[in-house]
Amino acid sequence: MNKKKPILIVAGEPFGIFSEILFKSIKKHKIRKPIVVIGSYDLIKVQMSFLKYKIPLNTIPQNFKTNNLKMNAINLIDVKLNFKKPFQKISNISNSYIEQSFQLALKLMKKNIFIGLINGPISKKFFLKNKFLGITEYLADKTMKRNFAMLIFNKNLSVSPITTHVPIKKITKLISKTKIERHVKLITNFYKKNFNKNPHIAITGLNPHCESNLKNNEEKKIIIPSIKKLKKKYSKVSGPYPTDSLFMKNNIKNFDVVVGMYHDQVLTPIKSICGFDAINITLGLPFIRITPDHGPNENMRGKNKSNPKSLISAIKFLENK
Repeated sequence: MNKKKPILIVAGEPFGIFSEILFKSIKKHKIRKPIVVIGSYDLIKVQMSFLKYKIPLNTIPQNFKTNNLKMNAINLIDVKLNFKKPFQKISNISNSYIEQSFQLALKLMKKNIFIGLINGPISKKFFLKNKFLGITEYLADKTMKRNFAMLIFNKNLSVSPITTHVPIKKITKLISKTKIERHVKLITNFYKKNFNKNPHIAITGLNPHCESNLKNNEEKKIIIPSIKKLKKKYSKVSGPYPTDSLFMKNNIKNFDVVVGMYHDQVLTPIKSICGFDAINITLGLPFIRITPDHGPNENMRGKNKSNPKSLISAIKFLENK
């Protein structure tokens, strides 16, 4: 365990729920490594007062020294933001602020002084503007990585979709043997490196019951040949499995990870099983990147009712590195 390296956090969408869950996480969880937050000092201070939390704010420069960091405090690198209210409507006003925050985070991560990066949820509608499918793809582009994967991680069961935030009608064109094989390799390497474990991986089909009346259906053409090839290298890979029965208790207990063909195919059941006790880890980046497994949730902002469990899980994961 690396006791010296702190955790870097990008506060994300400034008018979502992240500040609330950050305050709650610090209050509920005894932090074992210093946290450095990139965000607006003025906004965080106002939001903390609005939500009635009292947590020390320690402003630090970009070229800070680790011995100047404080435990159980928010060590804050200030990024300026103009705002009118503590929790105003999510809009384009945040875009420049979010971009600056990520640019700074990527610059700092290159210095190898942090154990990993956590980012608060981002509004895809406003910040990404159809340029990227999600922050996973945004960070992969900024770090020039083409081979990456989204892993929704829980110590008992994780899932990983081959395709991420794409319309259903485009999924068949984005699935390939190469993608499935690279995906499994990334996941296997992650489990071996972090847990010294060769994971049991289930691969789903695409069509209902893993079958179709079409002669060249995706199972026959892509998925089954990929699994046959993967089995020669990774003995604990199997499938394809229909998801209508795979996640039943007696079936799913045999697996560590489920690789699905599309987002909701595997994220819907994992969120039903784990609730907020899961984190989104991006595999294939030059550093560990985690985000809580939920969005900015505009409807809940400022209400002090959001569950911090996913962020606490993200912090705990990095504390154990």
